[in-house]
Amino acid sequence: MNKLTKVIGISFLTNFFLSLIKIMIGWIGHSGALIADGIHSFSDLTTDVVAIVGNRISKKPADQKHPYGHGKSEYITSMIIGIIVLLLGFGIIASSINRKIVIPSTLVIGVSVFTILSKFLLAYYLIYNGKKYKNMILVASGKESSADVISSVVVLLSSILMQFSDKITWLKYTDMLATIIVGLFVVHTGFHIIKENVSIMLGEQETNEEYRKPLIDFVLKEPQVKSVDHFYLLKYGPYYTLNMEISMDGTMTLEEVHSLAHKIEQSIHKKDNKIQNIHIHINSWKK
Repeated sequence: MNKLTKVIGISFLTNFFLSLIKIMIGWIGHSGALIADGIHSFSDLTTDVVAIVGNRISKKPADQKHPYGHGKSEYITSMIIGIIVLLLGFGIIASSINRKIVIPSTLVIGVSVFTILSKFLLAYYLIYNGKKYKNMILVASGKESSADVISSVVVLLSSILMQFSDKITWLKYTDMLATIIVGLFVVHTGFHIIKENVSIMLGEQETNEEYRKPLIDFVLKEPQVKSVDHFYLLKYGPYYTLNMEISMDGTMTLEEVHSLAHKIEQSIHKKDNKIQNIHIHINSWKK
C-alpha cells in the first residue's frame, strides 16, 4: 500500500464512522440538520472511492496513445468529486423544505462537538498530505472535509438555539435554516473544486516561486547557459511538464548545443523526479 492510498483509506474509514453516527443520532435526536450533515459526510465516502481510482490511473506510465502519461486523469477525478458534491448540496437544500419541525435532543449537541473535532483533524490531515505529495485529489477531499467542519458548527449552533424555542418561538426554524446553510456550504465547495480543476486542465502553471526559483538557478549554474528566457512549469497530475527557453553562445555547434541540452534535461530529472517531461528551446545569446 503506497502512502497516498493509506491517507485515502484513513479518510474513508473516518468518514464512514462519522456518517453513521450523524445519521443515526440525527434520526434518534430529531435533527434534520444533523442528518443532512451525515449525508454530507457520506459524500466524502464517494469522493474517497473516486480518489483511490483516480490516484491509480494517474500513476499509470506513458504509452503510445498517452506519451505524457495519465496525470491529467487526476483532474478529471477531482471534477467528478466537485459535481457529486454540487448535486448533493442542491439535494440537501431541497429536502429541507416542508420538513416537520421538532426540537432536537441534547444528544445532537454532544455528537456535533465530537464530529467538529474529528473532521477538523481529518481536513488538516488530507490537505497537509495533498500539498506534501502535490496531489490535487487529496486537497479536494480535504477542502470538502473543511466544509463539513463548518456545516457541523452550524448544526451545533442550531441545536443549541432550538432548545430555547419554547421561550422564543422563531427559534424553532433554526434547524431548517441550518439544513439550508449546510446545503449552501456543500454547493460552494463543489463549485470551487470544479472551478479550480477546470483552470488546471486548461494549462495552469506552477506559480510558487519557492519551487520555481531554485530550479531556474540550477539551470543557470551551467556555464554555457547565458540566461533562462522562459520557464513554464505546467501541472500534470502528480507530475510537471517543463517548457523552457534558454540562451547559449551562438558560436556553439549544433552537436554541442544538443549535447548540453540533453545534459541539462538529465540533471533536472535527477534533481526533481516530479518533472517528467522536459522541452528545451535554445536561443542564440545576444549581448
